[in-house]
Amino acid sequence: MLSAFQNAFKIPDLRKRIIFTALLLAVLRLGTHITIPGIDDEQLAQFFDKLAPQGGILQLYDLFAGRAFSQMTIFALGIQPYISASIILQLLTVVIPYLERLSKEGPTGQKKITQYTRYGTVLLAAVQGIGISFALRNPGYLGAGTIQVVHEGVPPFAFIFITVVTLMAGTTFVMWLGEQISERGIGNGISLIIFANITARVPNGAINMVRSLFSTAEDRLDLARLLIFLGVVVAIIMGVIFITLGTRKIPVQYAKRVVGRKVYGGQMTHLPLRVNQAGVIPIIFAITLISFPTTLGRMVPSGVVQDIVSYFSRGPIYYTLYAVLIVFFTYFYTAVTTNPVDLADNMKKYGGFIPGIRPGKSTAEYIDRALTRITLVGAFFLAGIALLPYLLQSHLGVPISFGGTPLLIVVGVGLDTMQQIESHLIMRHYEGFLKKGRLRARRGR
Repeated sequence: MLSAFQNAFKIPDLRKRIIFTALLLAVLRLGTHITIPGIDDEQLAQFFDKLAPQGGILQLYDLFAGRAFSQMTIFALGIQPYISASIILQLLTVVIPYLERLSKEGPTGQKKITQYTRYGTVLLAAVQGIGISFALRNPGYLGAGTIQVVHEGVPPFAFIFITVVTLMAGTTFVMWLGEQISERGIGNGISLIIFANITARVPNGAINMVRSLFSTAEDRLDLARLLIFLGVVVAIIMGVIFITLGTRKIPVQYAKRVVGRKVYGGQMTHLPLRVNQAGVIPIIFAITLISFPTTLGRMVPSGVVQDIVSYFSRGPIYYTLYAVLIVFFTYFYTAVTTNPVDLADNMKKYGGFIPGIRPGKSTAEYIDRALTRITLVGAFFLAGIALLPYLLQSHLGVPISFGGTPLLIVVGVGLDTMQQIESHLIMRHYEGFLKKGRLRARRGR
């Protein structure tokens, strides 16, 4: 593997792409330390601690933004508005016929959808910027007490205007960085931005573990618990890789076609159906839905409401509901993004068929049945990977921000990026990362 990385820098084009990607990611991390004007950092930290409980949606948002959200920097919104706009358009494609036609027009239609996604990103950034600016001006409305986040003497309209414009510009710039990495760098730019923001917290987590290991306090971390935790983490990563690359290969036979004097088709191929077809989207949907009532409940100054919120926070009911929502959204998102009828029609159009299955409706039912079965495995896997880290932290007491969602993203993006690098190496007659076989990406190639 080390020789593969060394060979990557021997190829001029690949070396330029890797360096270009690293420089843009460095610019991204630099922007996460430039705070929006007019904000008191100490008061902001107290405000965020009161508003964002551990493991809530704001904590997840801050994780994807590389702590830029909790520090309210110019990149506080990160790439999340772009991801939200992409998901919204993807869901609307099923509902709006015009968008469905665009999605089937190839590169031209995809270019148009990308343009709409950019417009939606700017719009969502503006709406979120307005909400954030009002929340920072009036923390008491969110149940944060008498905290004064904005410095005294800053005009309200000027602060709101500067905050909204800054957050919109920051999101647009981050989106541009992602597109430049995808076009001129290596890997998927949007995914690498999230990857860089998540992994930026690893050094702090490692330092906290070392400090807790050598601490003299009663609740310090002992070596046995640390080794158990690290062993479980390695096992989880191996499981994530196994499920992420896992596919159900449905054999497809294409009939021979005679065009003039040439014969086309006649080969046997396969239709890959991923076990984890939905990715991390179900976990994000589930944690958003389950954290929303809790966040609202903390804003209501009522003893009864607070008791209900504390009862549902991190209890058996919370974890059960969390797992059920993940399973539900896994099936929902898979049904939205993968249409067995379209797959069967496209297969029939090009003369393909599944051996032993009639083309058309029977093929669609067969694909739907196979997809339903493997999605069940993926859904339970997502639920387990989302809940296991929280249970480990509560029992082992390891002071590190460790969750299943970041692991899924980091492992998936790492596999895709390594596969792209390996493709460049093999194309130029170098060995890849594996001496036998090739590294597979998540696209089933």
